[in-house]
Amino acid sequence: MKLKTNNNKKSRKACSAHGLTFKSLVLSTVILTGMQISLHAQETPDTLNPQEVEYTQPSWWFGAAAGANFNFYQGSTQQLNSSVTVPTAFHEGTGVGLYVAPLVEFHRPDSRLGFMFQAGFDGRNGAFKQVITPCNCPDDLSTDVSYITLEPSLRFAPFKSGLYLYAGPRLAFLMSKTFTYQHGINPVYPEQEITPDVTADFNNMKNMLVSMQIGAGYDIPLTSHGNQTQSVLSPYVAYHPYFGQEPRSTETWNITTVRAGIALKFGRGHEIQAPVKEEVIPVVVIITEPKVTFTVEAPKNVQAAPIMKETFPIRNYVFFDLGSTEIPQRYILLTKEDVKTFQEDQIDAHASTNVSGRSDRQMKAYYNILNILGTRMVNNPSTTIILVGSSEKGPKDGREMAESIKNYLTGTFGINASRISTQGRTKPSVPAEQPGGTLELVLLRQGDRRVSIESNSPVLLMEFQNGPDAPLKPVEIVDIKKAPVESYIVFNVEDEEDAFTSWSVQTEDEQGNIRTFGPFTEAKVSIPTKAILDTIPEGDYKVTMTGITKSGPTITRETSAHIILWTPPETVETMRFSIIYEFNKSDATHLYEKYLMEVVAPKITDGATVIVNGYTDVIGGEENNQKLSLARANNAQGILEKAVSKTGTKGVKFEISGLGEDLDTAPFSNKYPEERAYNRTVIVDIVSRK
Repeated sequence: MKLKTNNNKKSRKACSAHGLTFKSLVLSTVILTGMQISLHAQETPDTLNPQEVEYTQPSWWFGAAAGANFNFYQGSTQQLNSSVTVPTAFHEGTGVGLYVAPLVEFHRPDSRLGFMFQAGFDGRNGAFKQVITPCNCPDDLSTDVSYITLEPSLRFAPFKSGLYLYAGPRLAFLMSKTFTYQHGINPVYPEQEITPDVTADFNNMKNMLVSMQIGAGYDIPLTSHGNQTQSVLSPYVAYHPYFGQEPRSTETWNITTVRAGIALKFGRGHEIQAPVKEEVIPVVVIITEPKVTFTVEAPKNVQAAPIMKETFPIRNYVFFDLGSTEIPQRYILLTKEDVKTFQEDQIDAHASTNVSGRSDRQMKAYYNILNILGTRMVNNPSTTIILVGSSEKGPKDGREMAESIKNYLTGTFGINASRISTQGRTKPSVPAEQPGGTLELVLLRQGDRRVSIESNSPVLLMEFQNGPDAPLKPVEIVDIKKAPVESYIVFNVEDEEDAFTSWSVQTEDEQGNIRTFGPFTEAKVSIPTKAILDTIPEGDYKVTMTGITKSGPTITRETSAHIILWTPPETVETMRFSIIYEFNKSDATHLYEKYLMEVVAPKITDGATVIVNGYTDVIGGEENNQKLSLARANNAQGILEKAVSKTGTKGVKFEISGLGEDLDTAPFSNKYPEERAYNRTVIVDIVSRK
């Protein structure tokens, strides 16, 4: 390919035009700056005494900006003009160009919003990365591309300070479009003739570009407000993305620019009229102390009731809502992250938002049944289970219920699906709804719509039980006593005029030890007695209240109080066990009969009192449920009494009650089928002799 060289005359012409425009812009900037300095010099006599005259910050600013354009070329170019087509396309490049422009700004001193406008010379020149042609020759391409640019912008000062952001369009009018192309020689043949450089103009250049720019700057004042003419120096940086910056109408060459520079701006402020001094007549204010009453309420704390340790059965049923095969929301479902911290003995940390009934702590344990099961299966990898879903709609619907539980255990706990099998049936093995029944069928069907968890793995099951019908291993719940709010010491401040901004309390014991609490803003504050007494069981204290009034002075009040420490129980004296009965049955199943004899009875010691209370759910008549609950209590008492007599335990006292469906004494609510299932129970409390 033969490359043609442009004549030097044309090149000099382009450079001359470029230089003339640049000189004109620089001269305009110098003249504008000189005018501002001249104005500043003329005003010097007025600003010699800044204490007499003050000026506002200007709203209009005029000046000049200069900076460097860091240009980044992307895309490709190969046909430079109609005469020059290079053998290998150029793709990427960089360069630094000059930017200089006069400017005008408008922004009020007390406003965040403003306007900016700059118009000047904008150099976008650069050099493409060297490429190697098919003849193994290095090729270079540099550009001298420049524009006259118009850049109006919105100005935003987020903190009403010197920091500002700006953004707006950019209109660029082509000024120079020169390139220099250098075709090197193959280094293998150094004796070959050197091809002259080609300097010419690009063709198909767009005469106008419409793009955008966004930037930030910071105004640094050079003069004080005592001057009418004020000046600021503003370093700035701006980003011009490649959108709209394709310089040619052919090929894919585009330019991205980062501009960094500095602007010098001048403005004139308006004179601030000095306020007229008025004679101040002193006013004598007499402050009267507000009426304040300070009292201390110190309760006579006593040791709490004994801690109860309860062995709570986990019914191996998951009840489903009618018409749904999804696990009900009242059951507590964990995420994969929650599984890492779940512990069976800390169930309170995973509470349901929908727990109902009087014994929330126990229902939380049951509603964690799937998490308890999943944790036990993870800890015991050899265990397997069968999930049997029972649905009034048929086996297919029942199996879908079972699959919902399987998906939760495999997806959340990562249990291998081969360890869990599912089945579906129409009725559970022990149904509540019997043929020919006509009363309360909806409640009975709710109880029969469930998934039973069956297993032959002993580690999952209740002690000494086996077989598919065995209940899951129970959980232990210890009722840890915390200091109740009513045991706290209470400080009362009655401030009728609401004069205090805050107040604090200081306690001093008989040895002079002082503790301070506060500051407080409310009228009544409760503090645990332990915060004052620490480990001392009781003591006499002087209590001083110090209040800070809104006008500044403080007010103090003193009183005395005898404070007694609230103490939790020291020993576990009561154990509780629950025996679950089937619907409308008063005989314990064989599994629970064995549990009473082999687990509960050995816990009964000489001289203990065994309290046996029987309960029912709300299904059925009141009179029948009363008889049924007493029959259940007598059934459990008979099994225990027989077992105790065999062990030789002496002095055991039994207290038997049948409480029926009484809503005031029922262990749980009767809203859901699982609550009704747990209400079909006998609760056994073993109180050891002190």
